[in-house]
Amino acid sequence: MHQYVAQILWQDGENAFATGKYSRAHQWTFDGGVTVEASSSPLVVKLPYSKEDAVDPEEAFVASVSSCHMLTFLFLAYREKLVIKSYRDKAVGFMDKNAENRDWISRIELHPDIEWVGPPPAREKLEALHHNAHHECYIANSVKTAIEVSF
Repeated sequence: MHQYVAQILWQDGENAFATGKYSRAHQWTFDGGVTVEASSSPLVVKLPYSKEDAVDPEEAFVASVSSCHMLTFLFLAYREKLVIKSYRDKAVGFMDKNAENRDWISRIELHPDIEWVGPPPAREKLEALHHNAHHECYIANSVKTAIEVSF
């Protein structure tokens, strides 16, 4: 079994917590030592109580799904002896209400743009690679959000 650790730190630097008008800015520190500025989304908690230039949990979730799909796709393409020069994705997550009228990320659309070395594989092969990448991605296997790939 593997374990993944993230340390989350929030502090009430302005002693405003009791008023409800406190900053949602905080930090994520990962086991490799990288620290990321994080905050609630300004779409959820209005400025100035959110930090616009920080990563919010919803963005991180979308990025995590996209990153996992990409890494799995790259591995599968490598196994097929396909050579990729670059892989870009503009992943988009959609917040909706679920059956209990609670907000959730109901769908994530991945829009990979792949630059191949040599001719790209046939559409059927590309579809199979994306299907298998989704099937084998650890994150996709961990969530109930619909993940769609459009290329």
